[in-house]
Amino acid sequence: MKKNFYITTTLPYVNSDPHVGFALEIVQADALARYHKLLGENVVFNFGTDEHGQKIYEKALKEGKDLQKYCDEYAVKFDALKKALNLSYTNFIRTTDPKHIKAAQEFWKLCDKNGDIYKKLYKTKYCVGCELEKTDSELVDSRCPLHPNQELEIIEEENYFFKFSKYQKPLLEFYEKNPDFVVPAGKFNEIKTFVENGISDFSISRLKSKLPWGIPVPGDDTQVMYVWFDALINYISTLGWPGDKKNFEDFWPGIQVAGKDNLRQQTAIWQAMLLSAGIPNSKQVFIHGFITINGQKISKSLGNTINPIEVAEKYGTDALRYYLLAKINPYEDSDFAFEKFEETYNGELANGLGNLTSRVAKLCEKPGFEFHYIDIYQYSEQIGKQLEQYRFDQALKIIWEDVTETDKYINEKEPWKLEGENLKEVLDKSVKSIRQIAHNLKPFLPKTAEKIEGQFAGPEIKSQPALFPRL
Repeated sequence: MKKNFYITTTLPYVNSDPHVGFALEIVQADALARYHKLLGENVVFNFGTDEHGQKIYEKALKEGKDLQKYCDEYAVKFDALKKALNLSYTNFIRTTDPKHIKAAQEFWKLCDKNGDIYKKLYKTKYCVGCELEKTDSELVDSRCPLHPNQELEIIEEENYFFKFSKYQKPLLEFYEKNPDFVVPAGKFNEIKTFVENGISDFSISRLKSKLPWGIPVPGDDTQVMYVWFDALINYISTLGWPGDKKNFEDFWPGIQVAGKDNLRQQTAIWQAMLLSAGIPNSKQVFIHGFITINGQKISKSLGNTINPIEVAEKYGTDALRYYLLAKINPYEDSDFAFEKFEETYNGELANGLGNLTSRVAKLCEKPGFEFHYIDIYQYSEQIGKQLEQYRFDQALKIIWEDVTETDKYINEKEPWKLEGENLKEVLDKSVKSIRQIAHNLKPFLPKTAEKIEGQFAGPEIKSQPALFPRL
C-alpha cells in the first residue's frame, strides 16, 4: 500500500507581491514533495494565501478597492509562482474560501466547547506588520525590530481570548515525547525555552466595528476572528476538515515549512490550538532562516525585495531553484547577491553540469553507437538522508560531486583518443552516470532533469542546445 505524505508552506499575506524570501520556502517544500513522489508516495502539497486581518484591510482601503476583489488580484499573483518556479503543489487554499471559513468556525466551536475561549477587556501594543501583540521586552526603541519604520498601534477593547497558558505543560510534554519535532535543533531549543518561561493567553478576535474584514465569530456578530487564529487552520481545512474525514485522516499530521519569524506561531500557538480542539499535532516543523540582501532582512516596508518571477524570467527557473537550494543555508540566514548568483550560474551550471552533458553527447553522436539501457534508477539513499534533514545544500553538493567525478573520469580516459569497444565502454559508463545524475536532480531541477533524460534516453544520443548558456 502506498504511503501518504503531506507538506505545507505558510500562507503569505496578500498585501504585496511575492518576494525571493518566500520563493525559498516554497521551492524547499517543492523539492521535498517531488522527492516523496519519486519514492512512490501519495503527496499532498499545500500552498495558498492569507487574506484577512488589519494589514490587508488597510491596504485595500488605501487603494480604494473592494476587499474581496483586492484579495482575488493578489491570489492570482501568488498562484503565478506555480509556473515561474515550476511548483508541483496540489492544493491552493485561500482563507476567504467558504470551506476554510466553515472549518475555522467549527474549530472555534471545539476550542470553546473545551472551555478554552473567554472574553475580557484589555489594552496592548500591536504591530500591524506582524499582526501580533508585542510586549515591551520584544521592542527595540519602542518599535517592532521586524518592522522598525511602522508605529505600533494601541488596541483597547473587549475581545475573546484563547487559554494558551493552560497548554504550557501539555506542550512541554509533547516536545519531550517528540525530540525531532522542530528542525533545526537550535530553533527547537528556542521554542522550548519560550514555553518554559511561561506563556500568556492571547486575543483571538477583533471588534467588527473597527475591523470588519475577518471570519465572523460563531454566536457573536460583533466580533471577527483574529487573523492568526483563522489562518493557521488552513493546514487542515485544505485537507477537507471537518467534512472530508477520510482525506483528512489519510494525510494529517503532516510536515510544515516556515520561516524563523513564524517559529512561535507554528510550533507553540498552532500546536496548543490543536491540543485544545482534540486534533493530532503536526508531525514536524522545519524552520528556515531569512534571505538577506546586502546583510539586510528582506522587507516590504524597506522596499529591498527581489521579485522571483523576474529572476526566473531572466536566468531561467532552474537557475533560481539551484541557487536557492544549493547556496542558501537551510538552517541559517544567507545573503542573496546577484554577483554570487551569476558566478554560481556560470561556474556550476554552465561550466559544470551543462558542459558535462554537452561534451558527452558530442562524443556519443560521432561514432554512431546505440545506447540501450534497461536500468531502473533508484533514488540515491545518501541524498535522501540529507533531504530528510532538510539539508538541500548538502544533497546538491553530493550530486555536484558526481558531476565532477564523471568529468574527471572522462579526462582520465581521454575517449577522443579511443575507438571501437574501448570507446563504447567509456561512453556507456559516462552515459549511465549522467542518467543517474538526472534522476537524482528531479526534486531540485525538474525541468533540467527532464531535458537530460530526454537527450540521453537513447538509442541515439545527439547534441542539443546548451542547458545553461553562459552569461
